[in-house]
Amino acid sequence: MTESRLIKNDDSNDVFKAPKDPEAKRGSFFVIYEKVIEATPRKEGKPSQEIYLGEERLKSNARLVGGVSDEEILTLLDDCQGFHKLVHSIGVVIKTGNGNTGKVDFVLHHYGKQKKYETGTLLRIACPTDGTEMIVKLGDFQWSKDDDVPGKFAFEFDHPGELATVSVKFYLNDAYKVPEISPEQPVAFSSEGYQAMIRKSLLSKGNNQRLKAAIEKAERGEDITIAYIGGSITQGAGAKPIHTHSYAYQSYLKFREMFGKDNGKNVHFVKAGVGGTPSELGMIRYERDILRDGKVEPDVVIVEFAVNDAGDETNGICYESLCLKILASKNKPAVILLFSVFENDWNLQDRLSPVGRHYDLPMVSVKDAVVEQFRLTKDAGNIITKRQFFYDIYHPTNDGHTVMADCLTYLFSETKKSISDQEDIQIDKSPVIGNCFKDVQLLDRKDNRIDAKINMGGFLETDDELQMVEIDANPFGTPQFPNNWMHTTSSGNESFKMKINSRSLILVFKDSGNSEFGIADIFVDGQQIITADPHEVNWTHCNAVILYQENACREHQVEIKMASNHEDKCFTILGFGYTL
Repeated sequence: MTESRLIKNDDSNDVFKAPKDPEAKRGSFFVIYEKVIEATPRKEGKPSQEIYLGEERLKSNARLVGGVSDEEILTLLDDCQGFHKLVHSIGVVIKTGNGNTGKVDFVLHHYGKQKKYETGTLLRIACPTDGTEMIVKLGDFQWSKDDDVPGKFAFEFDHPGELATVSVKFYLNDAYKVPEISPEQPVAFSSEGYQAMIRKSLLSKGNNQRLKAAIEKAERGEDITIAYIGGSITQGAGAKPIHTHSYAYQSYLKFREMFGKDNGKNVHFVKAGVGGTPSELGMIRYERDILRDGKVEPDVVIVEFAVNDAGDETNGICYESLCLKILASKNKPAVILLFSVFENDWNLQDRLSPVGRHYDLPMVSVKDAVVEQFRLTKDAGNIITKRQFFYDIYHPTNDGHTVMADCLTYLFSETKKSISDQEDIQIDKSPVIGNCFKDVQLLDRKDNRIDAKINMGGFLETDDELQMVEIDANPFGTPQFPNNWMHTTSSGNESFKMKINSRSLILVFKDSGNSEFGIADIFVDGQQIITADPHEVNWTHCNAVILYQENACREHQVEIKMASNHEDKCFTILGFGYTL
C-alpha cells in the first residue's frame, strides 16, 4: 500500500502566529458519532479498531449517522474519485478519558484497483485523545492514482483493551450542502415506553417446561449453563468491551441475578458466536464450541442466526437441523430462538420462525420490538433511534446490545411467572423445513471418528492465520478450526484425497483476502462439484459448502486440488461436516 505524506511542510511555529479570520462554515455530516471503540490485538501492527467502509457501509453510515438523504451526495461515496470530489476535509474526535493514553492514530485506507489491500493509499494521522478535533485536509496529502474505493477507517492504540469514544465528520467542498442534524437524547431505559417496546419482542412463550426446569434448577442452587450460538452479533460485534457488553453476557448476568444462588455462582456462561457464518456452519461446530466435546451440558441454548442464514444453501434445513440436534440432547435443554435485525429492518424471521412454531419453542424478536418505533418521532413514541441502536449496518451498539439482552430477560421473567406446561415438546415428528443434517458431525485433522481414509498430499501444513472470535467471557480471540490441512505456496501439485462412507458431506474452507491464496477444484467420485475461491468473500472467514447430500450412506472418493495456474498458491481445508 502507499502511505500518503503531506504535500506541504509541517511548520510547528504556525501555532504561535496570529489567528486567521474564520473560514466560512462548510456543510458537514457525521459518518461516526460518539462510537465506543476497543483496541484489539493484531498479529501485525498496533492494537486497533477497524471500521470497514465497503459493501455500502459508508453510504449507510452517511444515511444513518449523518442523516444524509441526497442520493447525489451518497453516490459520490461509492468510489475514491467521488469521495475526493465531495469531501474537503475530515474531522476526527477521540476521547479516552485517560490521560495516560497519549495519541491514537487515525487511519484512512483506500483500497487499490490492482491489488485491493496493497496498492491503495493509506493515510495515518496521530490524533489527541482529549476530545480536541483533528482536521485532516485531504488536499494536503498525496493520493495514489490506483485508489479505487474507500476501504476502512482504523484507530491504532499502543495497548490492547484500551477504550475510546470517537466521532468522524466529513466537511464538504463548496458545491455541496447538507442539513445539520441534532444529536438525540440518551435512551430512557427505565421509562414505561421502553418497557412497552421490550414487551413487543415476545414473539412466543412456547412450551415453557424446559425453560422453567432450568430456572428452578438454578433457584435450587444446582449448576446450570446458559449457552449462546450464532453469528457476529452473538460474538459481541459492536459491543465495547466485547466480552462484557454483548447481549449474550448481559442477558446471562440478568439470568444469574434473577435465579442464581450465592451471587449466581451456580450459573455458567458459554458463548460461541462466529462472525459472518450461518447455521450451516453452526450445526457442524456445535459439539466443539458449545458442548466442548462432551465437557458441557447446557440447560438453555439461545440460537441467533436470523441475520446470518441468507448464506444457508438449504434455506432453513440447516437451521431446523441445528435446533433438533440441540433439542435431542439427553439432558433436554431449552432452546430459545432469537431474531436480531439489520439496519435496513431485514431478517429471516419469516423463514425461520415456523421452526419455532412447529416445535413450540420460545421465540424473541428484536425486530418486532424496535423496527416500528424507529419510524416514529420522539413526540410520537420513538424510544431509540437507528443511530443509537446500530453500530454499523449490521451490528448493535452497546445500547442495542442492552435492548437485545432486555428482550431475552423479559422472556425469562414471563416464564418464571407462568405455570409450567405439563408435557414436553414433541420433536419426533416430520420437520417443517427439513432435518437431514440433525446428526451432522465434525471431521478434521484431530477428530476422525469414522476412520475416513485421508491422503493429505500437498495439504500437509497447519494454518494458524485463522478467523479469531471471542468465546465465553474472554476478551481475547480464539482461532476457529485450528486442526486443519493447508496447502502452501511451496507444497507442490499433489491433491488432498479422502475415502469416506457418509450420506452427506460439507466442506469448510478458509476465505482470505491474502493474494497468496488461490482457487481449489473439488471433486467427488471423479466429478468436479465446485471450485472453491477464498477471494469471493475476501476476508479471513470460515466458509461451509455442501458437496453432496443423499438418502443413503455409501462410500465416496473426495479430491481437492489446486486449480490450474494456482499450484503455487495457498488453500486451507478447515474441516468437514458429515452425516451417516
